[in-house]
Amino acid sequence: MKEIPACVENLTEEVKKMCGSEHKQWAQVFEKTFSDTITNALVEDENGIFVLTGDIPAMWQRDSTAQVRPYLIAAQKDKKTADLIKEVLKRQFFNMNIDTYANAFNQIANNKGHQSDKTKMSPWIWERKYEIDSLAYPINLAYLYWKNTDDTSIFDESFINATHKAVETWQTEQHHNQSDYTFERFIDRPEDTLINNGRGSEVAFTGMTWCGFRPSDDACVYNYSIPENMFAHKVLLQLAEIYQDVLHDKDFAVECQNLADEILVGIKQYGVIKDQDGNDIYAFEVDGLGHHLFMDDANVPNLISLPYLGLVDKDDPIYQNTRRASLSKQNKYYYTGKYASGIGSPHTPEGYIWPIALAIEGMTTDSQDEKEQLLNTLVNTTNNTQMMHEGFDPNDPSKFTRPWFSWANMMFCELVLDYFGLKIKQ
Repeated sequence: MKEIPACVENLTEEVKKMCGSEHKQWAQVFEKTFSDTITNALVEDENGIFVLTGDIPAMWQRDSTAQVRPYLIAAQKDKKTADLIKEVLKRQFFNMNIDTYANAFNQIANNKGHQSDKTKMSPWIWERKYEIDSLAYPINLAYLYWKNTDDTSIFDESFINATHKAVETWQTEQHHNQSDYTFERFIDRPEDTLINNGRGSEVAFTGMTWCGFRPSDDACVYNYSIPENMFAHKVLLQLAEIYQDVLHDKDFAVECQNLADEILVGIKQYGVIKDQDGNDIYAFEVDGLGHHLFMDDANVPNLISLPYLGLVDKDDPIYQNTRRASLSKQNKYYYTGKYASGIGSPHTPEGYIWPIALAIEGMTTDSQDEKEQLLNTLVNTTNNTQMMHEGFDPNDPSKFTRPWFSWANMMFCELVLDYFGLKIKQ
């Protein structure tokens, strides 16, 4: 439990005033959830700040970024809030230096988590499902931290070592047949393991980088994830800027730029398909062998989140076509019910909608009316807990998964901030 910085409290009061009587429910949920991450999810030690994902005692590289990202708005004005984010970044790069293939970590080397998985586990690792975003999210947070605070001290030796390892991993996984990464979990749920003796399905070289698992921690069907590769492309450009302008390492900046260019060629060649009406849309996954999958999953990065992460413009015509398809029955994980409609995930029961996806839907539209409608839906489906959940039944919100899911709480908060024009500098 940590003391809430005064600037975070002031921002909370500012939002409550802007909500007024018209949006009193928003204010109540925001007040509870915005402080919850600081008071209940952060654990400080000599390696920085360890961020509990919620009701699982582990730190996900992806989740922890999203859990503190909205605090960047307060960090623009306040050193205490900036220092909090900086300590989270310190821990993220500590984790990355342990293993670039791991997605979730233990606070100490206690052998907790999925130690029976067939992969190169260590006592520090909770889970070793390789996802591109586990590397991209912390680098993106470091870049945003710099842009919102002007503090370059985060770009230290740990950052340099970790980002070199991340780029090397992405380069290795352009040729997955030469990688030694494998992953198998021997349980009945097929989404929790990789086929082909832990190597995943066959792929051809595309210039893109291979991905074992989705941001949902479910196995990819085809192992070139388009949203994950688009995120890697963006982050590599951000790394090139950091190494060029701050660290004055032109050679590594060029290496990052070249890898970004190679990934972009693959995205352009393989990542655009046709929807059922013949419109160009982004694929969800491809293999470079002619197979592709269209769907959208609630977890970020996904197709609907591309403008939120700064990967495409909101008015990009292919994105707009993709968005319409994602928010329709063309996406087999788009569900409708009595109380809500939105994107779910094979990670949760069929028909369940994710608050994260509703928040992303709100942050990728320019319509204030749509944002308002989505915020109303979010506060009306908490089952009176005033907390966001992982997924819920849109016909009966009393049925939900994960009573404490900090990532979802903070995505709600970020949508509220977005609604009132309080935005993170990109």
